[in-house]
Amino acid sequence: MAAKKKTISADSSNPLGTLVNLWPYMWPTGRADLKARVVWATVFLLAAKLVLLSVPYFFKWATDALNGKLDMAGILPVFLLGAVVLVIAYNFTRILQVGLNQLRDALFASVGQHAVRQLAYKTFVHMHELSLRFHLERKTGGLSRIIERGTKGIETIVRFTILNSVPTLVEFVLTAIIFWAAYGFWYVLVTGVTVWLYIWFTIRASDWRIAIRRTMNDNDTDANTKAIDSLLNFETVKYFGNEEMEAKRFDASMERYEKAATDVWTSLGWLNFGQGVIFGLGQTVIMIMSAMAVQRGEQSIGDFVFVNALLMQLSVPLNFIGFVYREIRQGLTDIEEMFALLEVQAEVVDSPDAKALAIGQGAIAFKDVRFSYDPARPILKGVSFEVPAGKTVAIVGPSGAGKSTISRLLYRFYDIQGGSITIDGQDVREITQKSLRSAIGMVPQDTVLFNDTVAYNIRYGRPGASETEVQKAAEIAQIDRFIKQLPEGYETKVGERGLKLSGGEKQRVAIARTILKAPPILILDEATSALDTTTEHEIQSALDQVSKNRTTLVIAHRLSTVINADEIIVLRHGEIAERGTHTALLEENGLYASMWNRQREAVQAEEQLRRVRESDEMGVVVRGQPAAE
Repeated sequence: MAAKKKTISADSSNPLGTLVNLWPYMWPTGRADLKARVVWATVFLLAAKLVLLSVPYFFKWATDALNGKLDMAGILPVFLLGAVVLVIAYNFTRILQVGLNQLRDALFASVGQHAVRQLAYKTFVHMHELSLRFHLERKTGGLSRIIERGTKGIETIVRFTILNSVPTLVEFVLTAIIFWAAYGFWYVLVTGVTVWLYIWFTIRASDWRIAIRRTMNDNDTDANTKAIDSLLNFETVKYFGNEEMEAKRFDASMERYEKAATDVWTSLGWLNFGQGVIFGLGQTVIMIMSAMAVQRGEQSIGDFVFVNALLMQLSVPLNFIGFVYREIRQGLTDIEEMFALLEVQAEVVDSPDAKALAIGQGAIAFKDVRFSYDPARPILKGVSFEVPAGKTVAIVGPSGAGKSTISRLLYRFYDIQGGSITIDGQDVREITQKSLRSAIGMVPQDTVLFNDTVAYNIRYGRPGASETEVQKAAEIAQIDRFIKQLPEGYETKVGERGLKLSGGEKQRVAIARTILKAPPILILDEATSALDTTTEHEIQSALDQVSKNRTTLVIAHRLSTVINADEIIVLRHGEIAERGTHTALLEENGLYASMWNRQREAVQAEEQLRRVRESDEMGVVVRGQPAAE
């Protein structure tokens, strides 16, 4: 059952709809302090525009005063009629306008960052809500870069929309009113045509650049994905000596990125040049009109200067409108994929009336369970078995039989296509995922650790555990002595994915954190697969102690680890081929007995080889001794 979530549209052809959906982040519910900042930022924004429009007037009046033709007596205060005072007032208003803009930006900074944080948090939470299938099919490096660019794009859109688009429109309207009132309709017409052509050209050119930007982003994501994949598989690269191949793959992506990025900057140059030509021609026409009016005696030199200053001021927000539009469109391009992630619906969700698991004895029951990752390839074909409360049941079988799939279904990483899985009679699809997973402890086949300390990775089983409890869990998992031998003890960093530890050490840490979690149900999915035979015997007793009086499901490859299980189920091709105790299955002389004999022969051969090696080493030592005199 898929969840229907209200998400932000990624339709770049409808930026207004996207901005409407972004409004809750610019006007956050329940945050009166941030709303107040938005209001005050808007007030200072409008005040800055009014102050800005007064700047050309002071320039005009100062010019007329220097020319001896200032005719503002009775309009301006007497102390403002001097040229020097007007020059001071001109520069003071410019400084005041800059100050108001900076105050506006400072007030709005927390609003923009809050929006970025909320959307980043929403995306992060959503990523953890998505199914295991989604994460197995995606690449971590690409996802991280998508989220990184998306959050930056959100900040761009939020800040530029509220701080620049509306104020620029207000400034244009006020400029048109001033031109009409002071100089007539033709000045407004030329200005309006110039602005319209400027915006039209900017939109067309920016739309053309969007495709180039998208290509650049795709290659950037591809290069980042290859880099992270290569670094995560550092040892594999070294094993096969393929450093040069990895470098070539990365450089090929960067070469495509280089070309696309060059095209982005080249197209930006053409866009800026076209904008300059359009505005320059419009300004030329208006300046010629004003110059001719001065020659006719209809305007003063101050008017000529005023018209030029007002146009120059208008060119700044106009140029910024082009920048804002480009940034918003490019921001939309950057967040397209992040929006797409938000629109991906979770495959496994809690039902509307889901209740918390009421754990009792912890009995597990699989009833006619059918499941497939791909409809064309069934994995489980009507599997039915029970794990009685406090008992241990083992699942064994050849590779690909569906053993690990059973543990994933019990954890509800996937929903089954038929049958039911219950815990104490409660169908796992009718209980909350959080309560289900809190009742189950897992020691997986492939242990991956966080790049943090040993203590952090053990405490991950129960974050509130004390230091004493962490050490106790390590003792039970037979890893405390090893940890104490480390230079920094429990504070030793384990490295990326735990690569500083051996496979056996990582497995013991996984066992320790599961012990610390102390769940009523335990899953051991090939828990000793990374351990040598000697270590396996040492740790098996610890696992037996941990699973005592707990409902335990063991997924095993090494049959020697399950001989004491209350029941052993043998899977073959997604069906139960045999079931019974270790002794009973050996007596049947079927698939289990065949697997047991092969593994026993392999162990015996390994033991014999070990003895031969030890004998050879002893022989070398004896032959190396000096002859007796």
